[in-house]
Amino acid sequence: MKNFRIKASVRIFILILILALFPNYISQAQEGGSGNAPVEAGNIPRDEKPVVDDSYIIGPSDILEIQVWKEPDFSRVVPVRADGMITLPLLNDVKAAGFTPLQLKKDLEEKIKDFVELPEVSVIVKESLGRRIYIIGKVQKPGEYLLSKDMTVLQALSVAGGLAEWADSDDIVIIRRVGDEAKRIFFDYEKVISGRKPEQNIYLQPNDTIIIP
Repeated sequence: MKNFRIKASVRIFILILILALFPNYISQAQEGGSGNAPVEAGNIPRDEKPVVDDSYIIGPSDILEIQVWKEPDFSRVVPVRADGMITLPLLNDVKAAGFTPLQLKKDLEEKIKDFVELPEVSVIVKESLGRRIYIIGKVQKPGEYLLSKDMTVLQALSVAGGLAEWADSDDIVIIRRVGDEAKRIFFDYEKVISGRKPEQNIYLQPNDTIIIP
């Protein structure tokens, strides 16, 4: 009988200790796991409004997603044609190349006002196919690269892994299309990095080709 009383006292003591140390745990368990329980990644609230990038310049061959809130007839995925235009219902051809997504958004909102009251437009670049550069010759990783904003020749060479052994570093050429002509721009790597010809480290343009002999 004495042993039973001791065991009962021990059980009561343990129960009191649990209630004192873990009150939040007990209350959460009773409420089915609510309270400060971790939120699963898939359930984290998100802002559904698309983010508009105002630094990217839209170019030919880019794929754009045009969304007009509550207007599915205007919303669609469209390619930017070689002439820089996109085609939308009722608006027909609209110039897109040369604009940022934010600029195109505002232009479309003005045009759609003729058909929709207070339109809210978002422009998303789904695929950036128009802003490419090409690096060929004696670099570590020759190939086609996405042209980032304000990318210089040195930065492009760095992305390509740098010059390969036996590269003719003082005779690098950038080929740039200007209308129907191909313009040759010379780049002397050694003079640029030594500070003697910093002006040769120009900003690259879409479709520039860097040739390293």
